[in-house]
Amino acid sequence: MNSREYFLRSVATVVVFVLGVTIGVAQDIEKPKPVVPEIFTLQGEFVRMAYNNEGWVTLGYRTANGSVGQDWLLLEVGLTLVGKTDDQPFKRDGFSLQLPDGSTTGLATQKAYNKAGLQALDRRANTVRDSINYFPTMANRACRIGFFADAARSGRTLSFDQVTLSRFSACVGRIYFQVPDGIKTGQYYLNAIFKESVVQVPFRILTEEEGKELKKNWKELKKEHEEGYKK
Repeated sequence: MNSREYFLRSVATVVVFVLGVTIGVAQDIEKPKPVVPEIFTLQGEFVRMAYNNEGWVTLGYRTANGSVGQDWLLLEVGLTLVGKTDDQPFKRDGFSLQLPDGSTTGLATQKAYNKAGLQALDRRANTVRDSINYFPTMANRACRIGFFADAARSGRTLSFDQVTLSRFSACVGRIYFQVPDGIKTGQYYLNAIFKESVVQVPFRILTEEEGKELKKNWKELKKEHEEGYKK
């Protein structure tokens, strides 16, 4: 069974662990429901981590959370393999983004990225960056997820259609999605398709009020999350 068949069949699979979002005034927000078996954890206000027995994904989305109404969504991501998994290529079409309305979009093309002129977006992302350096201890070799070449640094970086993952590699990079009708508040899911499985990372683009509540109650929410995981 290939990874795409696995993804479709796993809709009916019981999730190992699901985060319950209970943010102050937003008690009635529907909890994110990954449709794949995995572990999902919080590492920061805007940093998420999910993994199964094959793949590991870290996600930073602070810039995306501040881009409501814009067409381009930027995510900081990290990838590695876990367990005794053999090395494998991870291709750019291995990423997809599920939007709040349930539709799914793939990574933007390098051509569209160049045409969009996203230097201002990148500068904003450089201003306040959350660390996504959360990997298994074995993953200690840095590598680049180079699906996009910085158009402002022509000749200095190249884009590649795939990156080779191993248990020892801690691969990081930025990925970009061109969102139809613009970025809206609500529940999103980043899907990462590995050779035999899918890791799905839920993240929520917050309203202004939700953001205030998250910031105010962050320590309590993280503690509640971790205690729920131990049960």
